[in-house]
Amino acid sequence: MRVAIATDNGQVAAHFGRCPSYTIAELEEGGLMEQRQVPNPGHEPGRIPRFLSDLGVQVIVSGGMGQRAMSLFESLGIDALIGVSGPVDAAIEQLAKGDLKAGGSPCDHGHDHGHGGGHGDCGHH
Repeated sequence: MRVAIATDNGQVAAHFGRCPSYTIAELEEGGLMEQRQVPNPGHEPGRIPRFLSDLGVQVIVSGGMGQRAMSLFESLGIDALIGVSGPVDAAIEQLAKGDLKAGGSPCDHGHDHGHGGGHGDCGHH
């Protein structure tokens, strides 16, 4: 399973689109096979989901994201685990064990009621 974790200074970033980079981790049978950093290609509508899909990512991990972004990931067959915080290495370890707990998105404050909220930005970061 290939996972992308929104990364900011070794921590899971609060918003998937505004982080400086993504940690791409290849997980197999409960262990980490490979890990690398890729820079954020830029926060434009739909760009990051396509970029990560082209890298073969199956799961995105982030502190939060807007509903439109979640829908884009879903349409590309990428699962979004949001509400995650803490060190990236700990998130990878928990994912490998199947223990990662996702919660609610800090960006979940009313812009997911059918009118999109722009392009998934929270506007308060």
